[in-house]
Amino acid sequence: MKALRWLVIVPYFAIATLPLLWLGVTSLKTREESISPTAVVAPSTIEGYKKLTEPHSGTAHNFFHYLANSALIGSLSTLASVALGTCCAYGFSRFRIPGAKDWLFFILSTRFLPPLAVVLPVLVMYREFELENTHLGLILLYTSFNLSLSVWLMKGFIDEIPKAYEEAALVDGYSRWQAFWRIIVPQSATGMAVTAVFCLISAWNEYGFAMTLNNRNAVTVPVYFAGLQGNIGGLPWPQIAAGALLFVVPIVLFTVLVRKHLLRGVTFGTIKQ
Repeated sequence: MKALRWLVIVPYFAIATLPLLWLGVTSLKTREESISPTAVVAPSTIEGYKKLTEPHSGTAHNFFHYLANSALIGSLSTLASVALGTCCAYGFSRFRIPGAKDWLFFILSTRFLPPLAVVLPVLVMYREFELENTHLGLILLYTSFNLSLSVWLMKGFIDEIPKAYEEAALVDGYSRWQAFWRIIVPQSATGMAVTAVFCLISAWNEYGFAMTLNNRNAVTVPVYFAGLQGNIGGLPWPQIAAGALLFVVPIVLFTVLVRKHLLRGVTFGTIKQ
């Protein structure tokens, strides 16, 4: 049985990591080798990584400046989405709210509309409040779009936490806030980790709003990649491959750090108490 398991896992792992391996090989080639009709596997240069440290065309910033923007915007919007979503989900899960099902559907319906369908009114609103080209603007926007996902995911996890835990805490003299902070938050850590992964990936990869609302200060990595299309001589594929690998690293590290919670989240709620 163990041999059969490895027989399935190893080929699947090889296929899943093949794109990353090919990116790694491409990042160590010259541009001519990367577009050659004959496959070149042997590494020949680290020029792609060196170009990441050079200022982007027309700016004084290099790739790592845009990576820092993505990290700041992605992490803060994820924290805000998970925190607000957990509080909101707790209210829907534990209190009788008139029209709760309608409100939950309304929250979910915000995911139905394609983000680019509202980009024009958002742009007008951001100009009015001077949120263009600011980190705060994208953080607020990503938080609002990820909030519906966060609420629905967290409500499912909080519903599975027995109310008897909170009732016992309230009997012992805890306030409602203390019961939430000391009972619900630790018990729902699994759901918060799962929700954070989805929210971070959504904010990390977002391109449309980042492209429309920013052209100077808060430009993220996806917009940086799009700006490479205007390079004289064609797309610098080794530079793009090197940047893409570095862009993936934070997501991989975050996922590895919360992997235990992710594994628990798969089976959360399957065992009834």
